[in-house]
Amino acid sequence: MGVLTKKPKAFEVQMSDPNKIAYSGGDKVAGRVIVEVAELLKVSAVKLFGVGCAKVNYKKGKLHCSEEIEYLKYEEILHLDHHSTTDDEGSITLRPGNRYEFMFGFELPQSGCLVSSYEGKFGSVQYYVRAVMEKSSQTFAECKRYFEVVEPIDVNTQELMAPVKGSKQKKVTCMFIPDGSVSIVASIGRKGYCEGEDICIDAQFENTSSRIVIPKAAIIAKHIYLANGRTKVFEEKLTSVRGNHIISGMGDIWQGRVLRVPKLKPTILGCDIIHVDYSLRIYLHIPGSEKLILELPLVIGTIPYNGMNSRTSSMSSQESASSTCVSLPSSPPSYSNISNRMDSSFIPLLDDYDEDDSPIFMQIHHPLPPPPLYTEHI
Repeated sequence: MGVLTKKPKAFEVQMSDPNKIAYSGGDKVAGRVIVEVAELLKVSAVKLFGVGCAKVNYKKGKLHCSEEIEYLKYEEILHLDHHSTTDDEGSITLRPGNRYEFMFGFELPQSGCLVSSYEGKFGSVQYYVRAVMEKSSQTFAECKRYFEVVEPIDVNTQELMAPVKGSKQKKVTCMFIPDGSVSIVASIGRKGYCEGEDICIDAQFENTSSRIVIPKAAIIAKHIYLANGRTKVFEEKLTSVRGNHIISGMGDIWQGRVLRVPKLKPTILGCDIIHVDYSLRIYLHIPGSEKLILELPLVIGTIPYNGMNSRTSSMSSQESASSTCVSLPSSPPSYSNISNRMDSSFIPLLDDYDEDDSPIFMQIHHPLPPPPLYTEHI
């Protein structure tokens, strides 16, 4: 019967700079492996591994989909500078009461070869160092220390500084009968933003349907996972803003409506199995009908906007919005026009939910009477 050996009293990885929040391509990852034992212990080696990989794992029906890509693979046998006794076989004798430190250090692959750390619903990108203590060439104990990698994305590049604009229109029907249309024209000053920056939205909305519609905007994250030739998509709304109700025959204008970018992970670039894309979704909620949605692409970066060319980008954004905007009614509709619209059997009520609920209507049994004459009041 073999003699049981107690596990080490202490066995952990410590980074040289514990205050360092994240690493980038080309940075040096350095630290020490701390070992303390409760009894005399003879180990054949202490090894350190640097690991970085992207993993996707989910089920689609009965099919289990999984994929993995390696971004970092490093291995090193660690040595002690002092307080150690090595025999002819190269084994190290560790004694209780001593604190042993095995130093390590290695450089990450250059920028562009790594992918930013990520933790999602169906996948992840993780980096860590793993220390392994071997006894008689078998793993005796191990420990891990995760670290964050953030690949820089500069939002001050020409591509990400360019204004983004778009427009959408939709015809609305009620009981298969044409019921006017709704439209959106919108623009933002640039494509790239960082956490804490404000997105200023210029938008024009028009409603010629009989519905009461509500303009809204939200930052949307789309997580895309690829494995075994299949795709899994997960969307989430991160933050939003809404405008005033727009009644029939009216419009609304947003001039610099602010939506602040919350704390977000940067856009995931360069990974073949995990994509994280962001967009600004500007939409009109239409009771009893599908929303009219306009998507403007966003890139969430790590190097903030430096304030250069702000006037040029702002002016070009305003010019693009004014040149493509729809014309708004110069005056509100007359009472007779409104009463004629309400002569129909069913009038949709305001339904302010984002879910695709069934339409809510009110029934009108009698048309509204015309307004009293001015002389009748006198």
